Amino acid sequence: MTSLIVNHIKNIFKYNIKKREVNVEENSFLQCPQCKSMIYKKDIDKNYGICIECEHHFQISNKQWKNILLDEGNRIELFGEYTANDLLKFPAYYDKLKSLKRKNINEGISISEAKLNGIKVLVGIMNTEFIMGSMGAVVGERITLMFEKGLKEKLPVIIIARSGGARMQEGIVSLMQMVKTSASIKRYSDGGNLYTVVLTNPTTGGVTASFAMLGDIILAEPEALIGFAGPRVIQQTIKQTLPDGFQRSEFLLEKGFVDAIVKRSDLKEKLTKILKIHNYK
Repeated sequence: MTSLIVNHIKNIFKYNIKKREVNVEENSFLQCPQCKSMIYKKDIDKNYGICIECEHHFQISNKQWKNILLDEGNRIELFGEYTANDLLKFPAYYDKLKSLKRKNINEGISISEAKLNGIKVLVGIMNTEFIMGSMGAVVGERITLMFEKGLKEKLPVIIIARSGGARMQEGIVSLMQMVKTSASIKRYSDGGNLYTVVLTNPTTGGVTASFAMLGDIILAEPEALIGFAGPRVIQQTIKQTLPDGFQRSEFLLEKGFVDAIVKRSDLKEKLTKILKIHNYK
C-alpha cells in the first residue's frame, strides 16, 4: 500500500515538472537590449515585435512581417525557384547553403504579390536569418525581377530593408548586384511607378549603397542602424569622435536622408496613406 502511494506521488511530481517545463517554453522571455527589462516573448510578439516597456524594435521573422503588413489570403510567393549557388567555391559556403536549405530558410529576400489594405502590391522582405540578409546574386535577381514585374503591371513596390550588406562569399558577383538593382529601379521609376522602402535595424553596406536608399519615399524604424561602413570602422579611420546617435534613423532624419520615422505598429496605415495619395486603389 505504501509503495502505491509513493509511486502515485512520484507520478504527480513528474507530471507537474513536465507541465512547468511546457509553460516555461511557451512563456519564454527575452531581455530588451535597450531598457534591459525581462519581457515574455509572447507579449513582444503580440506588440508587433516591440518592447512593451521602451518601444525598442526587435528583429522579427519574415512571416511576422507578412502578417503585420499584408492582408490575409491571396499572398503569392514569387521567384522562389532562384536559389544561391557556390559560384566561387568559397570555403564552407556550400555547406552553409546546404544547412540553411535543410532549415527551409530561403535566401536573403522573399518576394510576395499580395494586398495591403486591399491595394495590390509587390513586397520584398529581406531575411536576416539567411547570412544576415546579405545581398548575393539571387537577392539581386529577385529584386530586379520584382521591379520588372512592377513596371510591366504598374504595381507599387515596397521593400523592408535589413541587411549586413554585400555577401562576401560571392565576391564581385555580389557587388555587381548594386548596379543591377539600381538600374532596374531607374527603369521602374522612369515608368512613373512608386517605390517605397522601409529601413530597419540594421541596413548597411552595399544594400544601403544601392536599392535601400533609392526609394521615392524612404521610411525608417526608430533607432535603426543605417549606413555603409559601421560607426566603429569610421571612427577608427578618421580618428575622430562621432556625434551621439550617428547613423541611427533619427540622425538620418535630421540630415534629410529619410523622409519619416514610423513605428512598426503604425506602418501598415502609413503605407496605405502613401499608396492612396499616389492613386493606388
